[in-house]
Amino acid sequence: MIKYSNPEDQSCSRFFYGYAIVFAAFCLQILGLGMFNSFGVFIKPLVSEFNWSRASLTGAISFVYVIAALASIVLGRLNDRFGPRLIMTICGVVLGTGYLLMSRVSSIWSFYIFCCLFIGIGISGVDVVLLSTIARWFITKRGLLTGIVKVGTGAGMFIMPLIINILINNHGWRSTLITLGIVVLILFLIVSQVLVRDPFIKGLAPDGVRDIKERVKSYIEKGISFKRAIRTRQFYIIAIVYTLFYTCSNTMMIHIVPHGIDLGLKTGDAVKVLSTLGAFSIAGRLLMGAAGDRVGNIKAMFVCFLFLFTGLMWLQFSHNMWMLIVFAVIHGFAHGGVFAIISPILAELFGTISHGLIFGITAFISSIGGFIGPVMAGYLFDRNGSYSVAFLVLAVMSLAGLLTTLTLKPVKMNIESDVT
Repeated sequence: MIKYSNPEDQSCSRFFYGYAIVFAAFCLQILGLGMFNSFGVFIKPLVSEFNWSRASLTGAISFVYVIAALASIVLGRLNDRFGPRLIMTICGVVLGTGYLLMSRVSSIWSFYIFCCLFIGIGISGVDVVLLSTIARWFITKRGLLTGIVKVGTGAGMFIMPLIINILINNHGWRSTLITLGIVVLILFLIVSQVLVRDPFIKGLAPDGVRDIKERVKSYIEKGISFKRAIRTRQFYIIAIVYTLFYTCSNTMMIHIVPHGIDLGLKTGDAVKVLSTLGAFSIAGRLLMGAAGDRVGNIKAMFVCFLFLFTGLMWLQFSHNMWMLIVFAVIHGFAHGGVFAIISPILAELFGTISHGLIFGITAFISSIGGFIGPVMAGYLFDRNGSYSVAFLVLAVMSLAGLLTTLTLKPVKMNIESDVT
């Protein structure tokens, strides 16, 4: 069980340990989601070697997110009670092992087992556990610092496709996976040791408040229980909105590189489209995370969906490199913005007492769309020889998410300590 320090036992050092948590979470986002979200670069080499259909291959990649979301429910609850250090250490071991095992695949069933089970469990804590931890360490700057942490994913999506493409071209996809596995094993084990569940364990208070009275006042965590949260209309609205977003986002992450190649782009140029998407997701994470602190996370979510819909409509008419780059800029901003906002919006609506569990359940619900979307796109491509119908479906879904966001209102209840 977690042991808490007395606030009066701690000296008021100038450095707030919460920023060390932010840096550690940023690094783990690169190694976890930033790296795996670049997996679309492996699709062409795997299809070429094994002649697997895109639907079957992307089905495995999509199912990773379902496994990750299912595991995150358990990990979110464990993080609420015990904290992130041991959880993320175990996730790193499983994730690194998964990449090593995937380098040895020779059949579609072995790919499904190693990819879905090991990678899914490995990345399951990267969002729910880490972002719930950030939500406990910060209140007034929660959106901004969540956005900074999520920049790690964007940075990984910007850097890793380029690195992975170079490694595959020079050493093959199997050696590349071995390299990724070793890097993940080593760095996850080191960085995870920095993590601490909340500031009270170290005798601190959220945001680095040093005044003793204010620290004691904020010592009790506030919020409502999961049982009360699921009785609210807002819980189901945010679950629907996040599911619609995740369907669109996950589909584009997996299929944009193959789509670019199908349009006649060189592999390197198609990878640059994905890299651009990752780069501009950084801007979305920072700007929309900060915007959530200033104008509210609900308004910020609406803006993100407006960008998402605009980008997917633009994609319907994009047939060359510069048009795909424009799409990547618009879509990347929306992609990064929503991922930066989702944790703060849950904390804003329901508090932090059960934040990990609420976030985990929300992520699991959205993962159903994250699984169906890429498989649907792969199936429609195998059937029609193009992504045109699939991308039109995504545009309609993004419009539905935009309209649904308009119905999201603050929870009409007093958020007090609720441990029942």
